[in-house]
Amino acid sequence: MLELSILGFLAEEPLHGYELKERIKALSGHVRPVSDGALYPAITRLIKSGKLDQHEEPGASAAPRRILSLTDAGREELLERLRHPKQAEITDQVRFNTVLSFLRHLPDRREQAEVLRRRLDFLNAPTSFFYDGGEPVRAEETDDLFRAGMLRVARATGTAERAWLTEAIETLGQPSRARR
Repeated sequence: MLELSILGFLAEEPLHGYELKERIKALSGHVRPVSDGALYPAITRLIKSGKLDQHEEPGASAAPRRILSLTDAGREELLERLRHPKQAEITDQVRFNTVLSFLRHLPDRREQAEVLRRRLDFLNAPTSFFYDGGEPVRAEETDDLFRAGMLRVARATGTAERAWLTEAIETLGQPSRARR
């Protein structure tokens, strides 16, 4: 997900490492913080694989800043990752939010809708945090106040997300209007 975030943010504009880290942190840092020990090796891998370019610009009051930008290969990698997210990127809420954050870069509305359909299919499958005899436990079926709370919040969140996904898929199926 770190590489997807790097590619996604750099598809929007060239950034230096600190700006990139701050944007990634704002996206998911409260849940999954990004460390320099993870970010900079990922950037180095993407540069070595030809997906990012870097150049230096003078710093405002310090050393020169390394500016990162997306290459054509990096843009293709981003689009491929958005077209075909891994199953964990569909089922994990934080990972899915990362995909969702950059899905607008995928130019084909049908492909965008297909990613949303995969998430909707996942949300429509019966599931729970807790099981009894192999069957999902519902909030009304537990005497545990805290587990009932978890289940109620998850149900409300899932209901809202399913409604939005259904609406978004329908919108993407309509002819595109010119954006202002």
